[in-house]
Amino acid sequence: MVAHEQRRASGWLIALAVATGVIALVGLVLTIISWPFLDPADAYPLIAGPVAAAIYVALGSLIVRRAANPIGWILAGVGAGIALLGATSAYAVAAISGGLGLRAPTIVGAASEWIFVPIVFAMAFMLLQFPTGTLPSRRWRLVAVPGAAAVVVITLAWIVTPRLVELPAPGGVSLTFPNPLGIESFPRDPVGTIGDLTVASVVLFAVAAASLVVRYRSGEPDLRQQIKWLALVGGAFVVSQLALAISFAIAGNDAVVTTVIGLNSAVLALFGFPVAITVAILRYGLFEIDVIINRAVVYALLAAVLTAIYVAIVAGLGALAGYAWGPTLTIAAAVTVAVLFQPLRRRAETVANRLVYGDRATPYQVLSEFADAMARILPLEEQLDRVVTLLASGTGADAVDVWMRVGARLRAVAVWPAGSAVPDAVDDDERFPDATATFPVLQGDELLGVIVLRKPRNEPLSATESSLADHVASQAGLVLRNVGLTAELRLTIDELRASRRRLVEAQDSERRKIERNLHDGAQQQLVALGVQLSLLERIAQGTPGAEPVGAAMPSLQQALQSALDDLRDLARGIYPPLLADRGLSAALEAQARKTAVLTTVEADGVGRYDQQVEATVYFCTLEALQNVAKYAGATTAVVRLAHADGRLSFEIADDGRGFDPAAASGSGLQGMADRLDAIGGTFAVESSRGSGTVVRGSIAVAPIDAPIDQSAP
Repeated sequence: MVAHEQRRASGWLIALAVATGVIALVGLVLTIISWPFLDPADAYPLIAGPVAAAIYVALGSLIVRRAANPIGWILAGVGAGIALLGATSAYAVAAISGGLGLRAPTIVGAASEWIFVPIVFAMAFMLLQFPTGTLPSRRWRLVAVPGAAAVVVITLAWIVTPRLVELPAPGGVSLTFPNPLGIESFPRDPVGTIGDLTVASVVLFAVAAASLVVRYRSGEPDLRQQIKWLALVGGAFVVSQLALAISFAIAGNDAVVTTVIGLNSAVLALFGFPVAITVAILRYGLFEIDVIINRAVVYALLAAVLTAIYVAIVAGLGALAGYAWGPTLTIAAAVTVAVLFQPLRRRAETVANRLVYGDRATPYQVLSEFADAMARILPLEEQLDRVVTLLASGTGADAVDVWMRVGARLRAVAVWPAGSAVPDAVDDDERFPDATATFPVLQGDELLGVIVLRKPRNEPLSATESSLADHVASQAGLVLRNVGLTAELRLTIDELRASRRRLVEAQDSERRKIERNLHDGAQQQLVALGVQLSLLERIAQGTPGAEPVGAAMPSLQQALQSALDDLRDLARGIYPPLLADRGLSAALEAQARKTAVLTTVEADGVGRYDQQVEATVYFCTLEALQNVAKYAGATTAVVRLAHADGRLSFEIADDGRGFDPAAASGSGLQGMADRLDAIGGTFAVESSRGSGTVVRGSIAVAPIDAPIDQSAP
């Protein structure tokens, strides 16, 4: 059934095309015959009529075949009407003015004006149904039905109104004669004159324009692009008509400039509208319209300004000087125009961009700035901020988010405007219900993230804006990949530091446990044993025959005391109770008094800190002092402690023989570095042979107590 209807439609289209071609050919021949009797303002549009008719029919047939859109039939019908109008006008002129022996020339000539009425209204109805081929809604029938009735009434009025027929139709000046079918008793100015037709057509075209505005405001992005194509030609036609009216008022109807502008207006009407309608409906090159409008505005502004400058110099200054259009002023004007061309072009582009894109950046600016940001070495977070900022400026969005895929969830990594409230994470397959559009960021088949745009509800994303966001999303994969790798690396580093911190904490915990066990276990047992030995000595001294036992007691007590002292030193080395009780300064001063090298401790504003920080500094300092005693050959050493700018710093300096740190192979320095790195500290060694050694460390800290007064008892 569908195939049968398509064949039937094709048959009608072929018949219409053939008929239009024959009529157009006849009209062309008659136009050539009547050429000497045609005014130039009538001759050129009349000769263009057959060409326009062929284009209308061809494009209308293409629309019907490709899109099955009823507008194609209207377009083809208008083409046939244009061919018939031109042929009947040329027929009357050739017969009456050229003396060609043709029958009923006045009837045929009057019929050309009658044909013009339905052509005008058909164009208006075509715009009313553009681009879908249907009315915007059922309510628009209240406009369409009276409009159709007006076509019938006005056409009948044109047939019977007693008036002058002006050929070529409509309103030509080459030939006039009374309407042969005019009824003298009929009113002379009802709805059967050019003026009344103009008023009625303007009203209907205004209604059609309003319908296009309604469609544009509520339409999808593709429909908006279709309407833009028609708006481009319509705007150019309106500007051309205004220019024609101004030229007619200033220069007159016979001026060359008036003729040129009139031809331009006719070309837009005859060729511009059908081409724009066809491109829009078939969507061929649909999305280049913004570029075309932009360039049209640029060159229109540029041409207007440069022309004004040229005329002002040549005509204005020439009139003042008394030799207008002289060669000197012409050359001067040409040089001025050449010098001003580039600055004016840039200014015209700025104005055109503002007219086409509004206050937002053009897509080309966005992509250019995005490529520039990617080419420069910027922090990844700043690159993501540039992405959302550029997209917001290019699309006019209220908010733009970039979400990165982490595991099975999406996490927000950049938002615009800054500080906008968004969830920390959403499920990988979760939708964004308030988003105008979402654009996946892919690398191959892997989803790296999503770009989310939010615009006002009454402002959908245009095709250009959607294409721009697609381009940015396709280029943002590398940034998100780098952000993901950086986040993974940071997570790995954090996990490594946490594991090393746990190891250090475990070691310190074991040290404290051993110290407590020694203090509470073996040390107490040795103390108790010493008390028992003292008791045994007193008993032996009072018992006859026990003198050898009493004599041995002092040596046993001395050995026991030595063992107890060694055990206490061991306990302090494992984890000194003084460090836990009094802090770093007291513990290090106590340790300094026991070293083989004269050691002083200098503490500046040092208080109490986290137990792990104090243990790290203490044992690193202890390790450094042991190295000084064993390897440095030093006579003095200084331990410096300082707390400034939120960091606890320590330094151990000696006057020993020094060494080459790069060639050091011991585990002591590496252990100190690892211990500091585990809690986010820094470590450095400065030394050279013969100049002593300085070991430095620094840790970010927050004191938990005021500095300790070392003079306190």
